[in-house]
Amino acid sequence: MKRFPDGLIAVVKRDCPTCAAIEPALAQLAARGAPFTVYSQDDPAFPAGVRGVADDRSLEVSYRLGVQIVPTLVRMKDGKEEGRAIGWNRAEWEALSGMRGLGPGLPENRPGCGSRTEEPGMRHRLAARFGGVPIQSRKIEIPDEADAIELCYDRGWSDGLPLVPPTLERVLAMLEATTRAPDEVLGIMPPDRVECSVEKVAVNAVMAGCKPEYFPVVLAAVEAALVPEFGLHGVLCTTNAIAPVVMVNGPVAKRIGMNAKGNVFGQGNRANATIGRALQLVVRNVGGGRPGEMDRACFGTPGKYSFCFAEDEDDGVWESYAVEKGFARGASTVTLFTGDGVAPIIDQVARSPEELVRSYAPCLRAIYHEGQVADVAAFLAIGPEHARVFYQAGWTKRRIKDELAPLLQVPVGSLKRGFGIDDDVARLKAERPDASVPKFKTGSLNIIRAGGSAGLFSAIISGLGSITINPVTKEVRP
Repeated sequence: MKRFPDGLIAVVKRDCPTCAAIEPALAQLAARGAPFTVYSQDDPAFPAGVRGVADDRSLEVSYRLGVQIVPTLVRMKDGKEEGRAIGWNRAEWEALSGMRGLGPGLPENRPGCGSRTEEPGMRHRLAARFGGVPIQSRKIEIPDEADAIELCYDRGWSDGLPLVPPTLERVLAMLEATTRAPDEVLGIMPPDRVECSVEKVAVNAVMAGCKPEYFPVVLAAVEAALVPEFGLHGVLCTTNAIAPVVMVNGPVAKRIGMNAKGNVFGQGNRANATIGRALQLVVRNVGGGRPGEMDRACFGTPGKYSFCFAEDEDDGVWESYAVEKGFARGASTVTLFTGDGVAPIIDQVARSPEELVRSYAPCLRAIYHEGQVADVAAFLAIGPEHARVFYQAGWTKRRIKDELAPLLQVPVGSLKRGFGIDDDVARLKAERPDASVPKFKTGSLNIIRAGGSAGLFSAIISGLGSITINPVTKEVRP
């Protein structure tokens, strides 16, 4: 830590009209013989009326003094700051310096200019250079001629797409977006059972291309993934084609520009794409969940790059998923559930809710296999044109589920063996051959609103269900 000598310190820059105007006052202070140092942020030849101007083009002194406006006058004693004047105010400068008649002919007050430390991105660059920030991650020096993106590939950090190199200043900017300490441990990340800290998540959020304002959402997604009920280890090691799906509710979704409408599950939105990708990179780079190793998926899914979206809450007719789960209407939340893809439901002709439900039912029954009822779950995303049909008839989400229930019964004779239910299937076929069982167990079929306004479509996100892997919702913290 740099120690400043006792006396007065002035920080100025030539490219500041106020600094140029008070040059006579600076010369007066320099001429009186008391300890006085002028630091110039942009030109050590300025001010010309002061001998021995110190060069602060590196901005180290300005950074360590916390200068945000120039000119700034600081009085130091025993290595500590005793007082400060910002901009030009004759009374304040005279009180701080103990010199009367300072700056004759100057106005009593004149506002200063922005310090160079406040230029875009400068604060984080200076913190990386001078701040002594307690970052625990290993630092890797690369030659100037090396390609940082290729280095990320060579070290196995990438999901197959280019990464943003996680420079110290980028990581610091990401960490500044949360009040949480960099060394706070969010939990134990499978499959390697490694402690996952806020700092480690920040590094991967940078590589994913997140803006700092996305970071609280990323942290909530990681926390949800680490809740035992979600079963992240099972998601990683299954041979099924599932991936964590991230759904965001509440004001944060609009604040960071997430997409809940047209092409909601597709490309083109930075927040959607990079938040989901950040979670996947954390799993890969912190937990060691790499394909071909612990990740043994037979087919996989594009969702393993990123599967993230916001629920559309604009119409205000139905409660959001988060409100259904007991969160306040103004809360921002992240829900994690498993999904293997998106299956569209196309019905251009239905004009009543009963007709739409009859269209939905066979599509939902077909998930994995018409006879499979074990570990089946789905989120039914109803598009706006279909939603209007339900709204006009006064149907709630609960009513839709109730009307679907009898249409989603599977005859015992059609039940598919496997998934650990062979004994149950054999018993039912022997004892109740004419009976039927529900396709979905309680809580494993959920209804949300999403999608674009053009087209009579809805969609199913299917995935493993309520026996082993459950949706988890976490509130977004600052």
